[in-house]
Amino acid sequence: MAEEVLQDGFLKIWEKIQSYDPNKGRLFTWMLNLVRNLAIDKTRSKEFSQSRKTDDIDNFVSRMDQTNSAEQAVDAIEIKEVLKKLPEEQRFVIEKIYLGGLTHKEVSDDYGIPLGTVKTRVRAAMFELRQLLKVD
Repeated sequence: MAEEVLQDGFLKIWEKIQSYDPNKGRLFTWMLNLVRNLAIDKTRSKEFSQSRKTDDIDNFVSRMDQTNSAEQAVDAIEIKEVLKKLPEEQRFVIEKIYLGGLTHKEVSDDYGIPLGTVKTRVRAAMFELRQLLKVD
């Protein structure tokens, strides 16, 4: 996605170079702001949010495993193992909300689960996770 934004940025700079006014600031600053705005637009786009919604725990763990940090890989494996101990309906909402980046309402709307039920499952899962991890 970063490569795509960078490519779009180069194209936009090429197309809009006539609008650059040296009296208003440095060329570098103008280009930086143009590309930064493209990146912000991309992360706010529906395409970006949809791609995040479809990530599951396996993809999260795979991304973590691909990093060079052994500690992160161990943490990701531990998360996966701990989540396996939750009941399926609790694990589902936790994965969607905390690993998938959805809101409670989005989980409710996208998966046809009443909003109160989503919140109850999250509370129950948090209680269960505290018990499993022995966190006060």
